[in-house]
Amino acid sequence: MRRRHRQLVSIAGRHAQTPRQRWVSMLTQREQGTRHCLLMLAFAVLLACVRATAADETLRAREERAMQAALARVAPSVVRIETVGGLERIGRMLIGTGSTTGVVVSEDGFIVSSAFNFVQKPSSILVTLPDGSRGAARLVATDHSRMLVLLKVEAELKLTVPEAAPKDAMRVGQWALAVGRTFDADQPNVSVGIISALNRIWSKAIQTDAKVSPNNYGGALVDISGRVMGVLVPMSPDGAEEVAGVEWYDSGIGFAVPLEDVLRVLPKLEQGQDLRAGLLGVNLKGRGIYSAPVEIALARATGPAYKAGFRPGDKLVEVAGLPIERPAELKHALGPYYAGDTVRVIAERGDARIDRQVELAEKIDPYEAPFLGILPMRLADDAPADGAEVRFVYPDSPAQAAGILAGDRIRALGGQATKDAKAVAAALLPMSPDETVKVEVVRGEQTLLLEATLGRLPESLPGELPPSHGSLPPVEGERPPLGTVPVKVPEFGNACMAYVPEDYHPNVQYGVVVWLHAPGRYKPDELVELWKPLCDEHDFILLAPESSDPAAWRPPDVRIVRRMLDEVIKSYHVDPARVVVHGHEGGGALAYLFGMTNPDVVRAIAAVDAPLPRLAQPPEPDPLNRLAIYTTLATKSPLTDAVTAGIERLRALKYPLSVHEVGEQGRYLTSDELAQLVRWFDSLDRL
Repeated sequence: MRRRHRQLVSIAGRHAQTPRQRWVSMLTQREQGTRHCLLMLAFAVLLACVRATAADETLRAREERAMQAALARVAPSVVRIETVGGLERIGRMLIGTGSTTGVVVSEDGFIVSSAFNFVQKPSSILVTLPDGSRGAARLVATDHSRMLVLLKVEAELKLTVPEAAPKDAMRVGQWALAVGRTFDADQPNVSVGIISALNRIWSKAIQTDAKVSPNNYGGALVDISGRVMGVLVPMSPDGAEEVAGVEWYDSGIGFAVPLEDVLRVLPKLEQGQDLRAGLLGVNLKGRGIYSAPVEIALARATGPAYKAGFRPGDKLVEVAGLPIERPAELKHALGPYYAGDTVRVIAERGDARIDRQVELAEKIDPYEAPFLGILPMRLADDAPADGAEVRFVYPDSPAQAAGILAGDRIRALGGQATKDAKAVAAALLPMSPDETVKVEVVRGEQTLLLEATLGRLPESLPGELPPSHGSLPPVEGERPPLGTVPVKVPEFGNACMAYVPEDYHPNVQYGVVVWLHAPGRYKPDELVELWKPLCDEHDFILLAPESSDPAAWRPPDVRIVRRMLDEVIKSYHVDPARVVVHGHEGGGALAYLFGMTNPDVVRAIAAVDAPLPRLAQPPEPDPLNRLAIYTTLATKSPLTDAVTAGIERLRALKYPLSVHEVGEQGRYLTSDELAQLVRWFDSLDRL
């Protein structure tokens, strides 16, 4: 009864409240309910966080145990290698003799490692085996495509071979352990990361962000199950030498060659057979690896593609079962294959489809440009093209022997019509020295059919040359800045000066000489005084940048110089056949580096008192981007041996090379020697 009474009183009380009082009462109840809900929600979140933390700790513990188990599983297959003796330096790189790593690939003692670990050609190799014993090893074979070596150690016990992780099971983002055995023979060293990319370095490598450095080169890249995914190596998409890619160590960009690929070629390596990348033997039209289509500009006569029937103008559409639309895709398709492998190549020739099995080659003879023996006249842009007019005939050249004269117009070469000098160059491209060719020339009212046996580009420098073009019409409109002009690139603070002939005519194509000064000797005023008459006479623009460090040129300066050269090319009418990089002493060394890393624009390197850097790897001559080289040689200079060694390397590659002897000691050129060199610059469009 009392409870019922209280309820009635409460109800009566509510009815007695004013509307405002009732509203406040209801609001208070809702606030209490809301606070209750918030408390319950906070409790639920706290409980979830506690559970998540516990789960997270459990997951981390599981991951740690899994990694420890993976490391323990692979550890018996990762061995410590010590090298003794050999070279101390490779170029400028100091090569240490510390411990390195290898991975066991057979029970009877075969071990694979990175070729980087043996670039110094050690006199002896010692391997510490899992049982703690040490044995002498010998280098059996080298895989020059994937930068691996195979060693053989004599062991009394059977070695532990790891399980290879299947390539098709690898995924970007999965755990990856980079395992070496460098610091302690009893304990492997490890760094942890993930697989960051697959099919890298032209489809030859796995990429990982685990730290990879000389400490674990030759070691194993291991999955969370302890299976070996690959063998750790330094690699670069742009280099093919053992030290390529070393600069990326511990950067989060590391590479490993899939163990499955190693095991596939292991029988050949065990037989002592060195392996090299397979070559197709073609040069492609277009600029850059992403241009399209993939059209053959030149099929080397000694190369597999030519022997299989492919010719200039054919468009590659499929290689090794992969569609090909850009040169980069061709590199990816061919990357995994070795010399001696056979791949299917399909090309289109007009409406026809060429389908061949091609056996890839180990080596293609270096390209050697054929030489007819003429300099062509340079036509103004608006001049009508009526054959390539001969400006100059080289003495004792095939052209002179054939009876070609200055003033003749070459209308056809080898049956191919030639309306201008570019067409003559294109017709010569697939030909070889010592090849005989028909030349149709127009001389006055006569048309003559002559025969020439092509020669080789001359090493001697030309004498006096006639003008390269006729009279020019008056200049109409505004011209770009002339005379001494500052060249500025916003992102770089280097001083840079250009000299542009004051009679610059927009109808004339001008060559460019990029002058790289000797360290500490940037003197723009003296340069202008020296170069002005030469530039005026031979239609050249001088570009003279200053090094970032006044005391020395550094490799990063290559990028700065390129940006400044691009500014000149953008602002003036530049002849692409006559862009030269010329340097003295340290500037000469950078000239080699700049010229060989910018083949799309540089047509000649002129290095004075500077050897070809030992670490530089000159590429084979590119038929589509010809590069000529001039160097000086002093007979008793401290640099004599280095300069001579560089000359031998360049000649072995068949580069057109001119060597000028300057006496016993190195020096810069006299005014007469410089004038002769500029005439050589002026003749770079020789045919």
